[in-house]
Amino acid sequence: MSKKTTTMPVFDKMMWPALQAFKASGGSASVQENLDRVVQLMGLSEEIQNTLHGDGPETEVAYRLAWARTYLKKVGAVENSTRGVWSITAAGRALTEADMPEVKAKARKTTTPAGKADDEEAIEESWKDQLLDIIKAMPADGFERLSQRILREAGFVRVEVTGRSGDGGIDGVGILRLVLVSFQVFFQCKKYAGTVGPGAIRDFRGAMVGRTDKGLFITTGRFTGDAKREASRDGAPPIELIDGEHLCDLLKQLKLGVVTELVEKVSVEPEFFVGI
Repeated sequence: MSKKTTTMPVFDKMMWPALQAFKASGGSASVQENLDRVVQLMGLSEEIQNTLHGDGPETEVAYRLAWARTYLKKVGAVENSTRGVWSITAAGRALTEADMPEVKAKARKTTTPAGKADDEEAIEESWKDQLLDIIKAMPADGFERLSQRILREAGFVRVEVTGRSGDGGIDGVGILRLVLVSFQVFFQCKKYAGTVGPGAIRDFRGAMVGRTDKGLFITTGRFTGDAKREASRDGAPPIELIDGEHLCDLLKQLKLGVVTELVEKVSVEPEFFVGI
């Protein structure tokens, strides 16, 4: 799209692009995939994409798109699995852009205006915000040690934190051992309250040149669209990116400082007894 949209879209104007994005993604997508495609379809400018909702870490666009998905879910147009994968339903495929005002009106009847966009997303937002606040309050060397622990738990061996001044932003190095081969990976771990731009990625890659072709950038913030494109630019060593949200997911998966409790819910189905 040649012309970029420079005005923050209201959430109901994102419902139709959200449905179109699901269709373009083969009928299903992760939250991030859906967001990336909606941003592309709507031609949102970098400034709009990087505007934070409140103090962050979530962006305003992601927050409003979550509401758009919630309204679509209320009318059965989309659904989401326990693994956070969203998909369009047959009812959703049958909708047209002209149906969106009616979808909004119907969904509003079952949605509390002051509530969260989606119960599951609200829970995730709550614990992730709390976790990121704790991590951001850690001293720099503490965050480096946390990153070191994450890499070890994820399968890295011989993980060393260097943190030497003048080392071009390289905070450590680790060996990722697969079945038959091993890779040396340089990593950088930095606490950011906002966004990480392409300049930080270029600087990190510059420090890697001639030493390794594998890089990992870990941050509590989020990466701009330009930073993501720079990290995967053709002809340059790729850099894997772990933002604040992904960092929280990793800590939960590795059970590092995050405890998941499964609560049994018992429900009675009266209709079963009627049919006896």
